[in-house]
Amino acid sequence: MPKTPEEIIRDEIRARTAYHVPDAGGMVKLDAMENPYRLPPELCSAIAARVASAALNRYPDPGARELKARLRAAMQIPPGMELVLGNGSDELIQMLALAVAKPGATVLGVEPSFVMFRMLATCAGMGYAGVTLNQDFTLDLARLRAAIEQYQPALIFIAYPNNPTGNLFDASAVERVIEAAPGIVVVDEAYHAFAGASFMPRLGEFPNLLVMRTASKLGLAGLRLGLLAGPSAWLQHVDKVRLPYNVNVLTQLVAAEVLQHMDVLEAQATVIRTERARLLTELRRLRGVEAYVSDANFIMFRVAKADQAFSGLKQRGVLIKNLNGTHPLLADCLRVTVGTPGENAQFLRALAASLDS
Repeated sequence: MPKTPEEIIRDEIRARTAYHVPDAGGMVKLDAMENPYRLPPELCSAIAARVASAALNRYPDPGARELKARLRAAMQIPPGMELVLGNGSDELIQMLALAVAKPGATVLGVEPSFVMFRMLATCAGMGYAGVTLNQDFTLDLARLRAAIEQYQPALIFIAYPNNPTGNLFDASAVERVIEAAPGIVVVDEAYHAFAGASFMPRLGEFPNLLVMRTASKLGLAGLRLGLLAGPSAWLQHVDKVRLPYNVNVLTQLVAAEVLQHMDVLEAQATVIRTERARLLTELRRLRGVEAYVSDANFIMFRVAKADQAFSGLKQRGVLIKNLNGTHPLLADCLRVTVGTPGENAQFLRALAASLDS
């Protein structure tokens, strides 16, 4: 008699729910921190020409040599640092967890933050320790140091800027965490294009610092491309758990082409930053809305009845992210991606109507 899933599947996996991606069909989609702008037609034509000649019958370059060269230039990777690429940054988080998952090892993060840090640590069979942020969403250094001393984490993740709160942590506080850590510290810079601050130039200054980025927020979310940069002493081992050919032919070709036109992506990021400032101002004009300063391409805000406001927005054709109930610090909080001026205007009208209903 075969055993049941309850007898075979690990308890901590059965206790989890799968990562849910809501259906955004027919809605203004402002829930996933995507760049709302398409690439210009001339760049799309160049991409089409490269894709037309792609050898789809062959496996991709396992070392993604051309793409890595483009990334080094575009992301200003310091000389001497190595790169590991992933199918999105999610896969890189998974690789890191698998590489350090000795029996009894712990991943440490701050909370609230990116949910995949905890989820993928659990999937790798590791313990996870979450250190709650201060009420103003800054790092609680005393609590972090105590947790580092208690758990001796093999791996620490710090999102910079943080998701979902949108703020950049104080750089000197992040430094203190790196210096106190017995293992790897990964600074996740998924939103670096909108932040104006980075630990990338400081790779090599701290022997245990790695920097992670993604092309998704730049406008290439459909390609699923993440990168991890840092000293070879660490990355040579992370690369051992990378599945062969994990970055496909089309992703390599398209990303390599687009990265030659960083001016296009940077111009879009500039427009998004400008819209972010305008959207923040407009949100703060709405009665009953407390909107928080953001260094990312989204804004978190608090209302009296978040669930009701979220439902009202959906009824009016706008999908954002409901954070209420995900963490005590996020009670009655919602998160909206910065869209186009038209999308933002539609969101603001729908929110005002939802709050008044």
